[in-house]
Amino acid sequence: MEPDAAPGPFPLSRPLLEAVLADRTSDRFVCRLIWPRLGYRPDADGLWQAGPATPPAWAEAFPLAPELIAERLASVRLTRSIPPEHKQLLKQQLGFAGYRIGGLYPRRTRRATAVNWLLAHLAERGDPLPEEGPLPALLDPPSDPVAGHPGDLPVGGVDGPSVGSI
Repeated sequence: MEPDAAPGPFPLSRPLLEAVLADRTSDRFVCRLIWPRLGYRPDADGLWQAGPATPPAWAEAFPLAPELIAERLASVRLTRSIPPEHKQLLKQQLGFAGYRIGGLYPRRTRRATAVNWLLAHLAERGDPLPEEGPLPALLDPPSDPVAGHPGDLPVGGVDGPSVGSI
């Protein structure tokens, strides 16, 4: 199931978020889990743009949906947008203890941030995390976790322009 195949954002579930943490989805798929929940919408050309539901700070900083894994600034903003009372949801709800030192890469820590943000989004809405749900076609974890999956953008410490395209 592709993110745009169903109306609204792709449904969240425990197995889906665990797959994101296990690096079984592309970075773009992770972005597509978050973009609609931040109010970004694809236009006729396939560019994800800020919409009326996009928080003003996000729309101003990123008129085109940011590459949340590849762009450091976007990842930092995502981290800072998680309310303090929800910062531990990865541990509390998924039992996530973090990555091992040998597996600690910016792509993976940014994925953990994305999952924590999604859990916080559910919590803010008062929605539980479903125990089951649809999954995209899962990928094998990348052989090079720094490079990611084919098609993933390089992760950098210096931000380039937002791409926001499909």
